[in-house]
Amino acid sequence: MFEHSNVRVNFNKADYKKLYFEEEDKKILRELAKEVVEIAGRPIMEMRKKIWTKHNKLEKTRPLVFCDPENGWNEIITEEQIKCENSIARHWECYLRKLIFWGNEMKDDYVVEPYFHVPHVYTEKSWNVANSKIDGNYSYRQDGGAYAIETILEDYEKMDLITKPEINIDYETTNKVLELAHDVFDGILEVRLQTIWFWSVGLTDEYARLRGMDKLMFDFYDYPEKVHQLMELLMKGTMEKLDFLEKNNLFSLNNDGTYVGSGGIGFTDELPGKDLNGHVRTQNMWGLSESQITVGISPKMFEKFIFPYQKKIMERFGISCYGCCEPMDKRFDIVKSVPNLRRVSVSPWANKEIMAEKLKDQYIYSLKPSPSPLAVSQMDEEVVRKEIREALEMTKDNIVEMIMKDNHTIGNNPKNVIRWVEIAREEIESL
Repeated sequence: MFEHSNVRVNFNKADYKKLYFEEEDKKILRELAKEVVEIAGRPIMEMRKKIWTKHNKLEKTRPLVFCDPENGWNEIITEEQIKCENSIARHWECYLRKLIFWGNEMKDDYVVEPYFHVPHVYTEKSWNVANSKIDGNYSYRQDGGAYAIETILEDYEKMDLITKPEINIDYETTNKVLELAHDVFDGILEVRLQTIWFWSVGLTDEYARLRGMDKLMFDFYDYPEKVHQLMELLMKGTMEKLDFLEKNNLFSLNNDGTYVGSGGIGFTDELPGKDLNGHVRTQNMWGLSESQITVGISPKMFEKFIFPYQKKIMERFGISCYGCCEPMDKRFDIVKSVPNLRRVSVSPWANKEIMAEKLKDQYIYSLKPSPSPLAVSQMDEEVVRKEIREALEMTKDNIVEMIMKDNHTIGNNPKNVIRWVEIAREEIESL
């Protein structure tokens, strides 16, 4: 099963021991790459770039539609469909097949581009506690199932033993993989070195991985000063990580077809700004913060314990996004104090009408319709249509994008995502 990490496949999960492709693998990849180039050259792709650019600048356009079914991709492109033998080649093949599905089947507003992005090969040590018996590295279950977070920081007396994240880049392997990509794709796709180093800089996921969910929730009441100390430590450690990535010229611009925020495409002419000198910094980029894991605390507690630390990081970026699954109607008035805030998530649990009033045309209304109807083999189209129609009616005066994501399953029926996009487009056209 492949790990799908927001648009692309997580290439870092490939086995990099065998840095050699048989000719048959190369042939398969090249034929798929030619299909991607053909799709990328269609006039509709240039039109989509322009509409995303206008949309991200808060110019009024039709609502944009983007569908990234996340774990549902494993039901669209199955292991059995992958023909390559080499582990790296299989990951690349899966990604290329995703692009082809987007262009030929999904037909949302995703922009297929004639590039092949190779990330750095690296390992990262997560936040941990020295001498802990529990590994600080953590990942969700790839099959979309439930998981539990074990406590690493058992008590705050051990706070001095907390170890910060550490990125170790395997430059030798990275260069060999780049050479391999050039050998396969040169003359077809433009190969670029581009790494997505993180999704969010929200800090609270890291807090939960150290303390566990139960302790996290009690800490706000039992140890308020310790919460501030740990949040300060997490904030400073994240700042150091960003400094490291900047200093070593490891960032790439994301003002293109890169996935940004918790749903959206990055095309904008407002970035990188006038101060880019060939060395990409956070101020030249989109950034995202969220705190969906603390959905159980009050807005006042969020404002006191969480947001002051997130805000300092958000202000480093050129344009910021906020939110994912947490209902933002009760937090938006706190978050809007960030001057560079642009995209705000409106999850299935948010009050859509209140969010429409608050966001107006001053922020991107990033609507997340419920993925639940797509989780069964036969999607109830009337349920989907009703939700979309009502949301569009409420948001006529907003800058709207509809993002289908957070799918753990699509009922083993790829037609669900195709039909969801069709229904969304039909309802938009009927406005």
